[in-house]
Order: sequence, then C-alpha cells, then structure tokens
Amino acid sequence: MSSGAKVARARAVTLIGLDAHAITVEAEVTQGLPGFSVLGASGSAGREAADRVRAALAAAGCPVGARKVLTSLAPAELPKVGARFDLALAVAVLARLEVLPPAALEGVVLLGELALDGAVRSVPGVLPSLAALESGDRLLVADDDAAEAAVSGGSAEIVPISDLGEAVAVLRGRSTPRRAPEPTAIVPPPVPDLADVQGQHEARRALEVAAAGGHHLLFVGPPGCGKSMLAERLPGLLPSLDADAALQLAAIRSVAGLLDPGRAAVLDTRPPFRAPHHGTTQAALLGGGSGIARPGEVSLAHRGALLVDELLEWPRRLLDGLREPLQEGVVRVARSRATVRYPAAFQLIAATNPCPCGSADGCRCSVQDLQRYRQRLSGPLVDRLDLAPAVRRLAADDVLTDHPAERSAEVAERVAAARRTAEERSATANADAPIALLRASCGTGARQGLAQAVDAGVLTGRGHDRALRVARTLADLDGRDRMDRADVDEALGHRLALLAVEGADR
Repeated sequence: MSSGAKVARARAVTLIGLDAHAITVEAEVTQGLPGFSVLGASGSAGREAADRVRAALAAAGCPVGARKVLTSLAPAELPKVGARFDLALAVAVLARLEVLPPAALEGVVLLGELALDGAVRSVPGVLPSLAALESGDRLLVADDDAAEAAVSGGSAEIVPISDLGEAVAVLRGRSTPRRAPEPTAIVPPPVPDLADVQGQHEARRALEVAAAGGHHLLFVGPPGCGKSMLAERLPGLLPSLDADAALQLAAIRSVAGLLDPGRAAVLDTRPPFRAPHHGTTQAALLGGGSGIARPGEVSLAHRGALLVDELLEWPRRLLDGLREPLQEGVVRVARSRATVRYPAAFQLIAATNPCPCGSADGCRCSVQDLQRYRQRLSGPLVDRLDLAPAVRRLAADDVLTDHPAERSAEVAERVAAARRTAEERSATANADAPIALLRASCGTGARQGLAQAVDAGVLTGRGHDRALRVARTLADLDGRDRMDRADVDEALGHRLALLAVEGADR
C-alpha cells in the first residue's frame, strides 16, 4: 500500500421500510493502534460487522494484521441495521489495500453478509434494494439471493457470488461472472374449493359479491356453521395479480425474510391470504420489531385478503389498529430510529359468533356479557364493513344432500367478468372507485332506497357510500349499467347481521 493512497469507496444499499437508499462505504487503513471500526452503523451492527469482515478477509488470504482499519457508512443519519453491508465493507478495505484497483468498483453495488470463512450469505430485502441502483450497474449478491434479484427484470447485471474470494476474482477480471439462475414456473398448491360448502346460499352470495368488488366482509353465526370454511375459499375466487402488484408483494415478502433463498421462480401472481391468530401481537399484525420495523400481517396481505377469525375475541386496540390501513391502504410504524410506511391495501374477511356462548338458539349470555363482548368492535370499524350476511346453523338436508354445490371455478368466472367491468369504468375495483363516478350510474329507485336507509338511521354517511359500492357490484355481476332498487335492497340485506354485533359507540 503506497503512502499516498486515497480513501477507498464501495457502494451498498440500505432499506427503510420498502424505500431503498444508496450507501457509500468508505475505508481507510493506517498504521496505528490495531483495530477495526465501523462508523455510521446502528446499534451493535458495527461491532459485529467489524469482527465478521476481519475474519473473512483473513480467510480470503488478505489479513489486515496489526493496522488500524477505519470504515464508514454514509450518509450517517440514515438508519443502517443488519449484516447487508459486510461484503461492501470487505471490498472497500481490499481496494484500500490495493488488492483491487479503484476502477474495479465503478458501477458496482454489493449486498451480502460474510461468514467467518469468507462465504457470502443471503440477506433480506434484496429485491426492493434494486430501486437504488442506476442503469447498467452490476450487483454482486449471495448465490441464494441471485434469483430474487433477477426476478425484477431490471437493467442491472446480477452476479451471484459464493465467497469473498470469488468476488475479488470477478472484480479483478480473473473470473467470468456467473449468470443468475433462470426463472422456473411456480406450481401453486391447490386452494380449497367452494363446492365443499353445502347450503349457506346467502353467505355464498355475499362471498361472491365481496370477491367481485373487493369489499370487506363479516360472517356472523354460531360455531360449526361454516364461517371459516367459507372465508378460506375466497382465494379461489380472486383474480390473479398483475405484474406490478406481484412485484410489490414480492418486495414486502423479501423485507420480511419470507422468500425462499436460492429458489429461482417467477413472480407469484396469487393474491395472498393471511390468517393471524387472535392472540397475535400488535407488532406482528401491523408491523414492528426492534430497529427498523418489519412488515406485519396487514402488509403481507397487501393486494389480497386478511382473515380475522373470532373477531370479537380480538383485543379492541388491535381491531382499532386496522382502521388506518382499511381507510388509507397503508400502515405507518414509528420507531425511534425511523418511521416506516408499508403498503397494506387488503380485503378484510372476518368471522364471529353472535355472542360469547355462541348459541344461535337459547343464548345463555347476560346483558352485561353481551355488552362487553360487542364493545370490542368500534363503530368506525363497523362502518368499514360492506357485507355482513348471517350464517345459520346447517339443516340436515344441507348436510345430507347429494346435489353438488357450485365450484369455485364457476364463481370465479363471474367475479372476473364483474372486475373487468369495474376496471373499464374506473380502473379499479368498486370498493376503491371514486364515489362520484359510482353515483352517476345510480338509478332513481336506488337513490330513494339509500336515502330512506339514511333517514331511518340504518346507514351513516360512510355506510351509505359503502352500500352504494356493493349495489354497484351487484349490478356488475348482473351485467347492468345502472343500479336499481333491487340492488340497494340486497346490499342493505347483506348488512343486517351487523346489528348483532353493533354494540359500538357511533
């Protein structure tokens, strides 16, 4: 190393939520008190990275010896956690030691954790990190992350790296870069079929309407009547995701560490279906954790459905936490180091018993028990529910019938046709369409029905708009341009079960 050498620099990427930020890694190696310092890292990440990088350099045949190594992750004010900067730190040190020429790092971005023997390990969040790259950049990542990086189809060259030695050989031009693996087709597991559900015609109809319009749905009924069974059949009715939505969902799963390392696969276009337990924590549901908050269940259900089973067994604070993502389609999680914003535009599918004992007939609950039970659901959250059909206890004829129920594939065809109609009209599902555009197709009888429901106190202002959206979906399923009174009456009929759980303050 010559005495006039300059500080060496390499490039990496940090993530705050799904937002990618370019990081400059600087390295200086001097004579002095031996040590390895990493400036600009959050918490204990710097100390841990220093030990890993020092050991990996020695394993690669480039020990720093009894010298002072000072590295920096800039800009310092951005939060930086995890081991994703290890590879960039090691390469910057090697450039400062003149093992690598400075020109070798031009247009190169490095992401990866280093093992003590120099192996490059997978890190979460590689896919969204590509947003910080410039056109024509070369990205060096672990073998297990190459398929994930390549799935975006961007302009960056993805180079799989097995260990630090291979990274040096590639950057010095002594080894031909390996290509990222080619995508392979996904074979999705089968989803439960609606044909398994006997009877429950009103609930089946409401499930079809919810799928066609993207509406939030609540099933109310006694235990064992098929509420959860119906909800679990929703994925078989929903249309596939487009490429942009699939890419965004993959980015969320990448940050959450849920993508399979090393699996070369095309984007998953199936709408997600998440079903957290009522004992889940607020951080697991909405997002959180130490350091920078990770995505929660509401974000993992983005562009799909979130099943909240046993709705009234959930703590009220968790249910109220759903109001922001239901209204805005995003969730914001504030931490001392950063406030992150994750997409959370999901369809809520909920199920509950009408009372604590769950008995449809001969309820044994006291008035106080009913009040406590129903007060867990706030009025504003009730207003965000579009459909609430009553699910009744099955009769013997429903269970023993030989008549086959309609299959999911048949219902999905009607759902897809209704979705296409809605998207041609407003470029989105009816649940999210501009309300003024939907009102323009509201006939006189439909307007009168909605007005009477508001005057009678059956609907609030928000409830009026939601009933209008459901009526529009009913007309789309029937292939009609305008809503009529029958559409409004059916939309209101599907909300009657809300009265059984509406112990909420309005």
